[in-house]
Amino acid sequence: MIANQERFKLAITLFDAANAEDPNQDEGQPKELLYARRMTEMLGRFVPQAGEVAQLAVRAQHIRRWTVPRGNYPLGKPGYFAWRTGLYRFHAETAGELMRQAGYDEATIAQVKTAVGKQDLKTNPDTQLVEDVSCLVFIEHYMLGFAGQQAEYTEQKWLGIIRKTWNKMSPVAQAFATNGGIRLPEALLPLILKAVAGE
Repeated sequence: MIANQERFKLAITLFDAANAEDPNQDEGQPKELLYARRMTEMLGRFVPQAGEVAQLAVRAQHIRRWTVPRGNYPLGKPGYFAWRTGLYRFHAETAGELMRQAGYDEATIAQVKTAVGKQDLKTNPDTQLVEDVSCLVFIEHYMLGFAGQQAEYTEQKWLGIIRKTWNKMSPVAQAFATNGGIRLPEALLPLILKAVAGE
């Protein structure tokens, strides 16, 4: 249920305008704009009755991500985790500022920032929903391309990556993925099924 359709539409327009500035292209579109639209499309399939906070958070999940490159942080796992944590804060703050411009109240902004910032995962339903949708989008649209960039990865490495993604998801999202809710990448299907089976 959207409390104020005009305000909601304006926030989505502002999110999309921000992502349309992405200089990186994917399928002829700004990369993060396409990603945001895929997130919304997946949410519509997975939880069509999702509330306003979830819809806003899903659309803002990667907002202006290209402006915080991985290269700004040190190499190695600590640098990677610092980058991810910094991104969560950046996305949350950016979404909050654009929502203010659209006329949202601070309470709703705080809820969206919690979800976009990946806070209270496993206990906050909106945060978990954003995580579920991002994992489903990754599996359907990006996992195969990622595999092509990591040709040196062993089967064990891949099983670990798939299991990490799987374990971030709620049981409902896991069931959705394995029961035809998403298009699993055919080339990786044996690995995915093996990882999920815990072999």
